[in-house]
Amino acid sequence: MFPLSGLVVLDFSQFLAGPSAALRLADLGARVIKVERPLTGDASRQLTLRNQRVGEDSLLFHTINRGKESFCANLKDPSDLQRVKNLIAQADVLIENFRPGVMDKIGLGYEALRIQHPRLVYASVTGYGSQGPWADKAGQDLLIQSMSGLAWLNGDRHQPPTPFGLSVADSLAGAHLVEGILACLLRRGKTQQGGRVEISLMESVLSMQFEVLTTWLNDGHQVPNRCAKNNAHAWLAAPYGIYPTEDGHIAIAMGSVTALAAIFQSDELARYTDPATWFSCRDSIKNLIADILLTRPTEHWTRLLDAHEFWCSEVYDWKTLFASEGFKALDITQRVRLPSGQHIRMLRSPLRINGQRSAIAKSAPRLGEDTASITADFNLAGVDL
Repeated sequence: MFPLSGLVVLDFSQFLAGPSAALRLADLGARVIKVERPLTGDASRQLTLRNQRVGEDSLLFHTINRGKESFCANLKDPSDLQRVKNLIAQADVLIENFRPGVMDKIGLGYEALRIQHPRLVYASVTGYGSQGPWADKAGQDLLIQSMSGLAWLNGDRHQPPTPFGLSVADSLAGAHLVEGILACLLRRGKTQQGGRVEISLMESVLSMQFEVLTTWLNDGHQVPNRCAKNNAHAWLAAPYGIYPTEDGHIAIAMGSVTALAAIFQSDELARYTDPATWFSCRDSIKNLIADILLTRPTEHWTRLLDAHEFWCSEVYDWKTLFASEGFKALDITQRVRLPSGQHIRMLRSPLRINGQRSAIAKSAPRLGEDTASITADFNLAGVDL
């Protein structure tokens, strides 16, 4: 029994942020029902990475929606809409990521539902919040990274703005949404009152930058002076960064330049005895470190630095990572069987509850696959189809 076993979650969202939140709730034991439009369903059914598909749907859709059920309903059709309202009356959580005002127009907004269903936890994801001049702007991950300052902060000083290589805004917003949903469910257990949870992609990415933004807000709005080379953090001193070695790369985290000079037996590094210079002269220091590290293989340097308890690591690609014993010990992958008998390999929940990690063996649903069974389970047959 996982913590959310017995709870019903209705997932009206599509793409990544909302569905990823629903996925985490499913991993915690909730029954998650995707409410999808007929014929097309969630738009991510057709959104592929490297054109990978599994049957009629994209592999990406399976990644985000494993273990869920699919219930088809045309929200513009009165009978379908009534059936959905009857389903909401029996649900614990509703997740939606329509543009602000859309759910209100069809009678499924929070204010319309909270009076009839006070125990419902109503969760919304937007791009930039529901108020202000950006409210109707497309909330897409790359746009959020670009507008939030994240892409501008990334990369070396002379490089153009550099986005993350994944959908960090969507993923982080999904995690924040789960945090709010679980908090409301906890309060509901005490008060019998649900509540509304709202998160925007922009606010999630701003929150992600809380360390550097707090620094900027309190130091006279000084623009961060990114390193010219080996940048990994705009406000951290040398030696922090990733460096090339003779045969690869090595990451060196926070530590004393003086200690590093002793380990490397470098008189040039040893001149930087004042910790204040580790930031003010970090480009010069990093150039010295880079020249030293290029002379030997990565394994030599990690062995040497580990022996002196100086924080460092190899820089893995995925093939190297998956082959490592450390990764295998995490046991974080699973094989999910499709109705066709084919298997796909994907990640499991990162959480362990009482020593157990959820492993949902059910693949993502075909569009409308569970409409009939959900209609029976929730006694929706009285509503004309």
